[in-house]
Amino acid sequence: MPFFKQENPFVVPTTDGKLIEEHIGASTGETGLSIAHMLAPAGWNEPFQNPEFDVFVSNRDKKLFEVDGEKITVSAGQSILIKKGSRVRYSNPFEEACEYWSICLPAFSMENVHRED
Repeated sequence: MPFFKQENPFVVPTTDGKLIEEHIGASTGETGLSIAHMLAPAGWNEPFQNPEFDVFVSNRDKKLFEVDGEKITVSAGQSILIKKGSRVRYSNPFEEACEYWSICLPAFSMENVHRED
């Protein structure tokens, strides 16, 4: 089949209040690419990681990225490409929820994200 139409994205179970809707990735058998729509609540953060994939993020709202010791705020309408092998932490220390899309090449997996404890 020359296309895949996603009608019901996979909702990744989380315990931190973040909504992750995977449209393409492990849930669809794709290993080369993952695409997810996310909603991070105000005050949300996650541990540092050192992923084996490039990550492109396009924001609808404001979000904070810490990449190899540098803090970068990406605002609505902006995007960022974080290269694989970078030590990165994603957070939303702001007062409003942050909606964004994330694309990972190759696809995100728990085995290749390398989250710190």
